[in-house]
Amino acid sequence: MAKFFGTNGIRGIFDDDLTLEFIHDMTLAIGTYFENGPILIGYDGRDSSPIICKVISSALNSIGIDCNVAGIVPTPCLEFAVKTLGYNGGIMITASHNPSQYNGIKPAANDGVEISREDELIIEEIYLQKSWKKTSKNLGITGKEDCAIDVYLQGIISQIDSKLIESKNFKVVLDLGNGAQAVSAPNFSKLLQCETFLLNQNIDGTFPGRGSEPTPQNLSKLSESVIENNADVGIAFDGDGDRSIFCDNKGHILTGDKSALALIRHVLKKNPNSLVVTCLNSGSNTEVLANESNSKVIRTKVGSVEVSRRMISTQALIGFEENGGFMYGLHNQVRDGCMTLALMLDLLATSNQSLSENIKNLPPSFTTKDKVSCSPENASKLISSLKKEFPNSDTTDGIKIIIDHKNWVMIRPSGTEPIVRIYAESESKKKLDDLMSDYMQKVNSIISR
Repeated sequence: MAKFFGTNGIRGIFDDDLTLEFIHDMTLAIGTYFENGPILIGYDGRDSSPIICKVISSALNSIGIDCNVAGIVPTPCLEFAVKTLGYNGGIMITASHNPSQYNGIKPAANDGVEISREDELIIEEIYLQKSWKKTSKNLGITGKEDCAIDVYLQGIISQIDSKLIESKNFKVVLDLGNGAQAVSAPNFSKLLQCETFLLNQNIDGTFPGRGSEPTPQNLSKLSESVIENNADVGIAFDGDGDRSIFCDNKGHILTGDKSALALIRHVLKKNPNSLVVTCLNSGSNTEVLANESNSKVIRTKVGSVEVSRRMISTQALIGFEENGGFMYGLHNQVRDGCMTLALMLDLLATSNQSLSENIKNLPPSFTTKDKVSCSPENASKLISSLKKEFPNSDTTDGIKIIIDHKNWVMIRPSGTEPIVRIYAESESKKKLDDLMSDYMQKVNSIISR
């Protein structure tokens, strides 16, 4: 198992477990893995990101690797620029949705996708053995990359019917969450002639507006703005802009599962006989909608790396996580909040129905999730206890207790925070509430023993 890499990159509390010395030495390991430059570096708006960028660029330069800095960009922008502009790799400085005291580093390969789990272990071994390259006589140089955002936005626009969308003059509310999509999503909406209303648009590493993670509990202002402005759609991004949570035209906040199902039906209608990759914790209606277009579904462990890398190996068209991370393979096999917005606008433009009508036409789906604070030691005790109690469960990732294909609970330790996440699906809202209540009590009981 990886010691430093979690579900998505390496994260920690800055200047605590994520010290500048650790970042320097880990960068030497990453640079040794990449072997050559140029490497593209980008970062989110956290207060610690600029100094981390300086440490990373100087560490790469010290072992003879050139790099360019894109500045504040969304993670998917950096990844698309790595692939499109011919970089040998990329390093994104971000802790995604984690609170402001956290930061992290996320390497991307030259194909614009996060490195694989196997490559993460290679980097960790280089770090642990201190077998990185030594200081080079020919030092690398650090420059700027000014084209990343423009390349990113034009890449997204090329994947949709932009003229049709422009003709609709959609009203869109963007809750930017004081995060990195503030540098790209508003410009994207204007390029498509959308009337745009902004919330939390100022980049601020303390995320004062509503925190760095969009959740149904903190998106009331998004809902209110959609209703007040009679908007067609609202969208909220996380801190680094790779995930997105939607609000329909009636002010209802959609789960990541629900919006993904609408997009899956839209995309597969245009591209039947395709592949969809998703995690074990997303709802069962994925298979229902895939069957409508003679498409197939592949399930993976939780984590965007798992989904992205499986998309590449299978040439899948769609990938998604239930947390609002949607991936469109024709653009890039990574979570991308702005690409997801583009697909939703494309859906609205071509369907001639409101978002609430599109959602209403989906097969009924009842999913939910919650979390419990839990140390790694207690999380291990919890999963072991549940495996003994439910020996026939799926233990691919944590434990998934399957009652039948429409009723299940999945419990797994987070790979980014000291918490345990609990996911559930049921055939009715009442059964879902009962199921979740039972297992929340069970989890808390086992942890407190």
